[in-house]
Amino acid sequence: MSWVTIIWSMTASACLTMGALNLLVWSKQRTAWANLLFSVAAFGAAAFAYFELSMLRAQTPAEYGAALRWGHVAIWFMAVSVVVFLRLYLHAGRLWLAWAACGLRTLALLLNFMSGQNINYLEIDSLIQIPLFGESVAIAHGVHNPYTWVPQASSFLTLVFGVDATITVWRRGEHRKALVVGGGLVLFQVIAFAESLLVIRGIVRAPITLSLPFLGLVIAMGYELSREVLSAAQTARELRESEARMSLAVGAANLGLWIRDFTRNEIWASDKWRRLFDFAPSEHLTFDRVLQRVHPEDREVVERVMAEAKAGTGRYEMDFRLSLPNGEVRWIASRGGVEFDAEGKALRARGVSRDITANKKSEQESRLLRQEIAHAGRVSLMGQLASALAHEISQPLGAILRNAEAADLFMQHASPDLDEIRAILADIRADDKRAGMVIDRMRALLKRNELNARPLAVDEFVADVVSLTQADALARRVKLNADISSGLPRVWGDRVHLQQVLLNLIVNGMDALEGSSRPDRQIDVAARLNDARMVEIAVTDTGRGIPVDALPRVFDPFYTTKPAGMGIGLSVSRTIIEAHGGRIWADNDPRGGATFRFTLPLAEEAPPS
Repeated sequence: MSWVTIIWSMTASACLTMGALNLLVWSKQRTAWANLLFSVAAFGAAAFAYFELSMLRAQTPAEYGAALRWGHVAIWFMAVSVVVFLRLYLHAGRLWLAWAACGLRTLALLLNFMSGQNINYLEIDSLIQIPLFGESVAIAHGVHNPYTWVPQASSFLTLVFGVDATITVWRRGEHRKALVVGGGLVLFQVIAFAESLLVIRGIVRAPITLSLPFLGLVIAMGYELSREVLSAAQTARELRESEARMSLAVGAANLGLWIRDFTRNEIWASDKWRRLFDFAPSEHLTFDRVLQRVHPEDREVVERVMAEAKAGTGRYEMDFRLSLPNGEVRWIASRGGVEFDAEGKALRARGVSRDITANKKSEQESRLLRQEIAHAGRVSLMGQLASALAHEISQPLGAILRNAEAADLFMQHASPDLDEIRAILADIRADDKRAGMVIDRMRALLKRNELNARPLAVDEFVADVVSLTQADALARRVKLNADISSGLPRVWGDRVHLQQVLLNLIVNGMDALEGSSRPDRQIDVAARLNDARMVEIAVTDTGRGIPVDALPRVFDPFYTTKPAGMGIGLSVSRTIIEAHGGRIWADNDPRGGATFRFTLPLAEEAPPS
């Protein structure tokens, strides 16, 4: 049994196997340059093992010289790929050292074919047989090439480059990589450099066996790359598990996923997303085709939001309707973001979509219910004011009757006083308008309507409510004052709903004064511009105030401090004010009584949505 043949054949086979595996990795992932360089180094080591075995088995000086000459080609591939591997994989090592080592190695390869039998010997005159592993192998004897220093200098610079890279990686804190890759490569480079120097110079009488330390180099490099392959496999498994969990979560949340590629103008979508938009599983998707599914009234909004996200905001969030081929209208909530390259160009958009049709229907039903409750509240308030309003209407009607009777008497004269009759008719018209205004205000408040916000003058809608409640205030012996700051900007709101809130607060204030013996039974309505640039309206009474423990609950539904109250008015008022983008709250006045305040946004700062 020839142990020499077995050892060198196994060395070559091991290098070829590892090189082939990493070449396969690179073929699947063309950016894995470290795997390609390792493959080149492993193939170089396998080739040199073959030439080295040929030298050990050589029968003539010519055979030995030829094998050594071509062996330097394998060494060139091995040495250059190792240097580049270190540079790319470790991201360390001085660049000039790498260029110098590779340059000298290339020069040595050229001199290898241009001077003597090879770069080591000008001429090999004989072969000497020495024992190795129980058999005889050949070593060369001849005239040394004066250029032998060139490959040795290259090996030395490669060693220095490896040490420099290892130190840099260690200082970076990557100790394991520094020890395994850098330390391993440096160790086997030292062995190879020392052996080649001693053998070629004739200091040690031994055969050239550089393929064995080269195998150590390959093993050190392969071990680290194998760890990365295993780590990548583990990452892939975790990613698959994560994707499975995400798919489960997405399915449970009833979400559809989609990705839009701006370069190819294509859209990938999950099966759930396709079902939401009523597309077939294999149907080719583009943004224009998806846009055709969007309700005509919402297409412009969808295009604008996506264009803004693509132009630089990077995020989008919108609700829109779909008009499906079967006539169904479906509400969709879509959220996502846009990815950009290093130059800021939009590459792709990712997002999720969810069917919110049921939510929209619930919101519509809730809105209708709130409107009904608000309308009921207005009817209830008008019921409380009915007596006072009837008195206010009866006054102009009685005046109209008396003026009509007086005019009839004047007309019975043979020569009636026409000027007096004209004055009577003017009084009748004025009283008619007065009664009509009271009725119009009542009809506006009793009307069942949706929230219709628009710019409003604060003094106008406050004056209407004060005028409507003035008669009831007089009947209850309450003084009603209005103090509106001059020059207040217009607010954004619905006139009828805001009048309902103010009317409710004033009536509540008058209710709070029932049974009070204070001489200053009054309610003050004030409006001003606060520090947050919102109009703040306050209704203050001089009653008993609100119990401290009741303050946090006065706006809760069905909570009331009145014996016959329903607890709806203040809850509805809070809903109305918050729908306007404002806030409502209550506190006790230090002088006695309670103050209810609410804020409204300015018209120029709260445009219609």
